[in-house]
Amino acid sequence: MPRMIGDGKTKFTLCMEKPINPAAPTATELEAGIDASFKILGSDFAWSPTDSTSIAETPLGAQLESAVPGRSNYTAGVTLWRYFALAGGADPTEDEVFEALRAKGTTFWAYARETDKDAEDEWEAGDEIYLGAEVVNDLPQRLDGTGFIKRRVPLMIQRGYDNITVAAA
Repeated sequence: MPRMIGDGKTKFTLCMEKPINPAAPTATELEAGIDASFKILGSDFAWSPTDSTSIAETPLGAQLESAVPGRSNYTAGVTLWRYFALAGGADPTEDEVFEALRAKGTTFWAYARETDKDAEDEWEAGDEIYLGAEVVNDLPQRLDGTGFIKRRVPLMIQRGYDNITVAAA
């Protein structure tokens, strides 16, 4: 199988309602969520495991320092664009990602797919999810005011579900 260019292949969905099994969400649960794939900036999208905390407890007589992976760690954060109605004020439909994340401490579940499927393709049973997680957000932060109006939202993963699959309904 050939390698795949990653452009346009990441689907990112926010579920404001907890899936019945967060480690195996169904396509129906994911499709009911907010598709943020085209409403967040790709260049600083952070949604990934990082190096685990290492545990180094070397025996007294050992000649080599050895370590094993301990607790998992994650990096997570999104920069989202704000959407405004032509008549003025926030657009209640298009600004849904900001509305979902505007309050500090909001708990939600998010899932990212990065495969040969396009980002706009619907979720289907059997789809790979490279990371799903229970998440709490910090306050949206104003950036430098250049370009489109946008906010950076730090995310804190409370529980990660690595390399899972969309469950059958």
